Amino acid sequence: MASRGRRGRPPAREDEPRRDEWAEQQAPAPQGPVHPPPPPVDYGAFMQGLVQAMQTQAHTQAALQAQLEAQTHYLLRRTGVVGDETLVEETLETDSERGD
Repeated sequence: MASRGRRGRPPAREDEPRRDEWAEQQAPAPQGPVHPPPPPVDYGAFMQGLVQAMQTQAHTQAALQAQLEAQTHYLLRRTGVVGDETLVEETLETDSERGD
């Protein structure tokens, strides 16, 4: 009985390229110039910049939220919908709890 190769396949004949040799022959040649690897990354500086950007975003969001609340307060008082300070605060709290 003939011996069988790995995984039940017959062994490759001498004149047939092995599977890994065939894959190397079929790999496409690189197109254009080969560039050097990128410079190393300074992760400390990257993280510092990321933290600063997040702090700036949080500050901006807080300022915009305060501006929105002031505008809402002004419009509610101007239109006469709300005349009492406590009602304005309750309206703002209800809106922020709903995500409005």
